[in-house]
Amino acid sequence: MVSFGAFARKIFGSSNDRRIKGFRPRVEAINALEKELEALSDEALRARTDAFRKELAEGKSLDDLLVPAFATVREAAKRTLGLRPFDVQLIGAMVLHEGAIAEMRTGEGKTLVGTLPTYLNALAGDGVHVVTVNDYLASRDAATMGKLYGFLGLTTGVIVHGMSDEERKAAYACDITYATNNELGFDYLRDNMKYDRAQMVQRNHNYAIVDEVDSILIDEARTPLIISGPLEDRSELYNTIDAFMPHLVEADYEVDEKQRTAIFTEEGTEKMENMLRDAGHLRGESLYDIENVAIVHHVNNALKAHRLFQRDKDYIVRNGEVVIIDEFTGRMMPGRRFSEGLHQALEAKEHVKIHPENQTLASITFQNYFRMYKKLAGMTGTALTEAEEFGNIYGLEVSEIPTNVPIARIDEDDEVYRTVEEKYRAIIREIKEAHAKGQPTLVGTTSIEKSEYLADRLRNEGFNDFQVLNARHHEQEASIVAQAGRPGAITIATNMAGRGTDIQLGGNADMRIAQELADLPEGEERDAKEKAIRADIAKLKQKALDAGGLYVLATERHESRRIDNQLRGRSGRQGDPGRSKFFLSLQDDLMRIFGSDRMDSMLQKLGLKEDEAIIHPWINKALEKAQKKVEARNFDIRKNLLKYDDVMNDQRKVVFEQRLELMDGGNLSGTVADMRQDVIDDMIAKFIPETAYAEQWDLDGLKEAVVTNLNLDLPVHEWAAEEGIDEEQIHERVTQAANAAAADRAERFGPDVMAYVEKSIVLQALDHLWREHLVNLDHLRSVVGFRGYAQRDPLQEYKTEGFELFQAMLGNLRQVVTSQLMRVELVREAADAPPPQAPSDMRGQHIDATTGEDDFNEGGVALADNRVVPAEERDPENPSTWGRVGRNEACPCGSGKKFKHCHGAFG
Repeated sequence: MVSFGAFARKIFGSSNDRRIKGFRPRVEAINALEKELEALSDEALRARTDAFRKELAEGKSLDDLLVPAFATVREAAKRTLGLRPFDVQLIGAMVLHEGAIAEMRTGEGKTLVGTLPTYLNALAGDGVHVVTVNDYLASRDAATMGKLYGFLGLTTGVIVHGMSDEERKAAYACDITYATNNELGFDYLRDNMKYDRAQMVQRNHNYAIVDEVDSILIDEARTPLIISGPLEDRSELYNTIDAFMPHLVEADYEVDEKQRTAIFTEEGTEKMENMLRDAGHLRGESLYDIENVAIVHHVNNALKAHRLFQRDKDYIVRNGEVVIIDEFTGRMMPGRRFSEGLHQALEAKEHVKIHPENQTLASITFQNYFRMYKKLAGMTGTALTEAEEFGNIYGLEVSEIPTNVPIARIDEDDEVYRTVEEKYRAIIREIKEAHAKGQPTLVGTTSIEKSEYLADRLRNEGFNDFQVLNARHHEQEASIVAQAGRPGAITIATNMAGRGTDIQLGGNADMRIAQELADLPEGEERDAKEKAIRADIAKLKQKALDAGGLYVLATERHESRRIDNQLRGRSGRQGDPGRSKFFLSLQDDLMRIFGSDRMDSMLQKLGLKEDEAIIHPWINKALEKAQKKVEARNFDIRKNLLKYDDVMNDQRKVVFEQRLELMDGGNLSGTVADMRQDVIDDMIAKFIPETAYAEQWDLDGLKEAVVTNLNLDLPVHEWAAEEGIDEEQIHERVTQAANAAAADRAERFGPDVMAYVEKSIVLQALDHLWREHLVNLDHLRSVVGFRGYAQRDPLQEYKTEGFELFQAMLGNLRQVVTSQLMRVELVREAADAPPPQAPSDMRGQHIDATTGEDDFNEGGVALADNRVVPAEERDPENPSTWGRVGRNEACPCGSGKKFKHCHGAFG
């Protein structure tokens, strides 16, 4: 029986069909302008940009200009890029302009689609950010599409790793800025650590188009973006604990691959306690005594490193360094590090140099960063499976854009074998058959280890002419992908997600021309050779078409349906024929984790012979259910992360807005006076309570507090001995003395110097306390989950205690600022001293909330200078020559104070 919903869809079409249909009239209006714009000269076409801007200034909206602006971009694209956006690309562009997600298949020209709404929204002059997954794509797209924007009179900038602040500021000032999500988030956090508005690089958050939106807003959003600075070196402790790991047996720990956790059993805990006690690292009786919190952390990380993380799957060791492998793209992540001591535990495991841990200086989740944009849009080949999450978290609707040409790819049912060995034999047979008939084959694997295992097997079968694309070879990535469509080509790839380069049947002509004719100057000879290459590519394409197009052969199912769909989507671009099939075994990770034992015994009973596969649509459905379970779990992880970050986000907004006000405020004397008054009020209320008798006053405590907070030695005991004195009079005398001392200091310094000193101290104190507050919130976050055992809501507890910590931080701020300003003394060079700077020893981190994986590439900021420099080589006037200075060491500047109370006070 057909449901009413299915019946209604047959009659009226789905909601997606109706939405797409609604764009058709504007597509026709754009097409109607084509002849008129073709007749214009280049100058007349470019002049339309100024005309549009004038219309906007006169009150027209961007929606009013959509049709003429899109028609202008289409004509400019024909002239500058030799590309004419199809009608379906115009529809995708309209979806992006409306602030939604356009799901467009691979090969449908998403990069070109993005130019239309980018141009239209850039006309307003507030800047448009185009977000890509890596620096290569940001640079490539900015260079290619920049020709189009430049032709129409708009400026284009690009932000990549390693740029200076001046270069970044210039790029953000452009009409259109290409950048990765990591660089954008990193710059936002760094901007909010600057001490002068002029040093900030970003302008605002107006409109962003996110390419590969599922990868950036879903996969990478499982982890907050963090800026951190190094803590002291603990390599000896890591190595000591690592040496205990080989002594553990299976009964000592439990590993849950589904949840990515490893914990000690009672026997394991006892064994670790004994080993730690013998090594002198255990305080008290139990490993779980409060004084052993740090040791527990290190021990758990060592267990994870040995039992959960596999070399050549989760990371590789290259040039004496542990390098992370991205689980979604299979790429190496040089410079990225697992967080919270996990990377150090892996370095100890692999016996390479151990780098120091880091402390959080600032952090934000990608969800909260991208929700700052007034308008957000995205495009990808695979978004519908995550439509609920896009709607819930970002308020983004997903629209499926029809393909320009109907898809001719055949997606076959999965083949399931009992053992991995049988599966690989079947894969080799299939590759041989495809190669023999000249069909290009793309073989998808889920890890480097498996891709290299398959490559070895192919070599043993006599194949040598194939390419392996994984993290070890990502430098040649674009050229390998570009030629993967040649007849008979075999390409083994790890997680083909977000590669950014199309697989064109016959090979990529432009890439071949660039490689083969790189040294040939412009002229007739080059033109002739270019023509010959294009003719050869056309012949090869026909050969690949005759063989059935690109065959996507997957060796395993990924835990995310999107990654599988991305792999499938590589075949059948622009109506080309193609084929895809997944080869599985009951020993694969996904099958094993989701209980394939029962199926194995059932297949044996049914008499499934060796090298026979079970092929049935029901198997596909069962696997899809398993994948949905994993996706739902990951969604819950991200939702949970966001709930906790929202608590911090409210506080972050207050602090960042306060910083901007402080930077913009010319004179902070009023603010500082209010802080001083609050400190005095608190002191009097604490030591001379309103309802207390005079004999109950804590005068010793008050005298000490006045010295500590106000740097004044006041005769509070004598005042209290006077006849008829009350707390209000003492309050008034303390206030007068403090105000007089502050006024005297201001007069001696002069108004300009005093204003500079006040602003510097307030900003530095705020930053220092905010960093301490972040550490406190991290610690609270790590333990608050246990409140659930007492039937209390951990999130509610986190909100309540987080607010109390924040209030305490603000109280500390008033105290620290008042205390320092009442002690500050003018040194001759003070007026000419450089303004305070954000810490230079920062690095970006992108941490996985569940595995502790650091998934962020450093944003062009040097790591901490950890050199130990002899005292005689340190220049007291040049901190860059000091190297690492101990917190309790005498400050190298010669002040006589400890480093932590002098130049290290706000580091």
